[in-house]
Amino acid sequence: MNRATTRRGADPLVAPRRSGTAAGVPPTGSAGETAGARVARGMGFLRRIGELLGETVRALRGRDIALHAAAVTFYAGIALVPSVLVAVWLAGQLVGDARIRELGRSLAEALPGELGAPHIAEATIAAGLQLSWASLIVVLLPATFYGEGLRRAFVSLTTTPDRLIGWRGRIAVLPLFVSAPVLLLAVLLVTPTLARLFATGGLSVLLAIVLAFLTDWIVLSLTLTWVYRVVSPTGTGWLASLWGGAVTGSFVAGFVQGFVLFLSLPLRLGVPFGGFTEIGGVVAVGLWLYLLHVLVLVGFLLTLRIDARGGVPWRRPNDVPRSPATPPDRAAVNAGDSPATGDR
Repeated sequence: MNRATTRRGADPLVAPRRSGTAAGVPPTGSAGETAGARVARGMGFLRRIGELLGETVRALRGRDIALHAAAVTFYAGIALVPSVLVAVWLAGQLVGDARIRELGRSLAEALPGELGAPHIAEATIAAGLQLSWASLIVVLLPATFYGEGLRRAFVSLTTTPDRLIGWRGRIAVLPLFVSAPVLLLAVLLVTPTLARLFATGGLSVLLAIVLAFLTDWIVLSLTLTWVYRVVSPTGTGWLASLWGGAVTGSFVAGFVQGFVLFLSLPLRLGVPFGGFTEIGGVVAVGLWLYLLHVLVLVGFLLTLRIDARGGVPWRRPNDVPRSPATPPDRAAVNAGDSPATGDR
């Protein structure tokens, strides 16, 4: 054997390694990586994100998302006002009633007045601050119905077995009420700035919209992360839930800004309902809630696909090692199948 090509103790069938990199592969980094390699890596990243979105769209087939979103909206209709009252009362206990009333007035000034939103906001805050301990317990019961509606929808969209669905959903949202005053204060504390910016006009209005969007996005992302991780029966990982909550929260925050724009339109909501403006207002709010819940449920299916990638959206499912304890829904997603649906 030629000593010039083979060193003592080396396997002649194994090619010698090059310093700092594998044979034929340029070193990574700005110094060694070519522009073509960076473009190819970027295209691969976009391709994997496209695969993730494609899988999410295919997961919608055979599932009546519209029906499930309508069901969750029904539960939200029961829980929405009680949840806000509980959050206002807790925020008042945290920073004082006077401060909450002041921030409530700022919120009313920031909202458009064409459809009476400022009056509703101030009246709701006043009602929440007047709750007694006994009233708080009574209000808390319907407020937890939201968790039941969400969990029932999640169970129906997956094959995860679950028992006592309603009670588990209600209990799972209770910690959100603990954080509710902090989340509510995060929204209320920016309202004085928003009111000033909207009153200034011009480019300040655009800045106010961006600030409102970012505030809503952060609050909604944190809330949806908890919903996808804890309220969901699938045991989704925290990282996947955070990604799913952040992506879904951005779309929901955008729809919230659209709802505020809707409130600024001089519409006669009672015309389709025999002139009863109150009924038209309730129906309009229900329609917006329905659209938001469509986004929440689609975001849940997206979160399941991210979880199948180990919580990394740009990773392929086959690159994630499977453990024997993998939940059935996650195993089905890893295999590229859509879990069967079945209402429970």
